Amino acid sequence: MTSETLPLAATSLFRAVMVTAGWRCQCTGQCGEGHTRTENRCPRTHGGRVLLMAAPADPSTPDRAAAALPAAALRAWCPGCHTAARRTSLRAEPARQEGLFDI
Repeated sequence: MTSETLPLAATSLFRAVMVTAGWRCQCTGQCGEGHTRTENRCPRTHGGRVLLMAAPADPSTPDRAAAALPAAALRAWCPGCHTAARRTSLRAEPARQEGLFDI
């Protein structure tokens, strides 16, 4: 892996997630695709035109909370699967409004 394919920050966290994932997207259908031709897992790997990201295993995790997650709570995602999974998870849950009167 060359330095051009690693993030500028949190490289050890990113590398830990990617090694666990075998440098392959860990989506197993959360994006809406069955990935049936590739044993129910996205076939995209890190490098070249596809750069994977380390993002929460639960795509509905708010950004503020995601920034503090440990490697064990992260998964390798290709951009397409992550975007689709996040969109799907946000549609599935009603928006929770955070405010002064939360109990």
